[in-house]
Amino acid sequence: MIDQEQRQGIVRIAAMIAKARSVVVFTGAGVSTESGIPDFRGPGGIWTKFDPEDFTIDRFLTSPETRRKQWRFLLNGEPFRDARPNAAHEAIAELERLGRLDCVITQNIDNLHQKAGNDPARVFELHGNMRWIRCLECGQRYPLEEIIRRNEGLPDAPVCGHCSGILKPDVIFFGEALPEDALREATWHANQCDLLLAVGSSLVVYPAAYMPFYAKQAGAGLAIVNLSPTPADRIADVIVRASAGEAMRRIVAEVGRRLAGSCA
Repeated sequence: MIDQEQRQGIVRIAAMIAKARSVVVFTGAGVSTESGIPDFRGPGGIWTKFDPEDFTIDRFLTSPETRRKQWRFLLNGEPFRDARPNAAHEAIAELERLGRLDCVITQNIDNLHQKAGNDPARVFELHGNMRWIRCLECGQRYPLEEIIRRNEGLPDAPVCGHCSGILKPDVIFFGEALPEDALREATWHANQCDLLLAVGSSLVVYPAAYMPFYAKQAGAGLAIVNLSPTPADRIADVIVRASAGEAMRRIVAEVGRRLAGSCA
């Protein structure tokens, strides 16, 4: 249920979006949990089932057993492979169709913004994308489905078909730098927008979580939709404590009404 305070916040955010010249949406795990993908840190998340040390780049590179564990994780990764966009993803894609979205900056690795209809060129994935596998030797990239099809049932982790190098999910492990191009583009857009809307992120994982601060320091408005408090709440113009799907569905519906009214 949405209460009166939440409704007021939703209307304020919609008004900000309708007036803005350039809107950036920043998304975190709270957007994807409604698609059945557990938060890595929450109950039932990845870190309750796996040792986080197995997701360090050093361990991955030096331990064949760690690579086998990773491969078993990918083979059993139905929450990622079978997930479908939810109301929050669809609402963000609708913002793009309405001409109100500059880009999406996301911490998520599930490809659901693209599945919902956002232009992949407008989605900057700071932590990578689980649907791709990359060779650490020659840089060749493979769709995850292709690697699974070729290697399902094999006991060892697969290797690159071009150079026999180590294959790794194209996501950021602990100890790795964020992808340079995505980080540069995301930082530029955060500094150039006049509204940043952060949705479903605890804003505690850096350097990704700097994006709302960059936007605010550059003079943009900052709105936050999240169920729990974040470190950026103190500088936000509007905060809505609600689930991402419900809040974004209502926000975008209100944006549509405002835009339709302005054209009448």
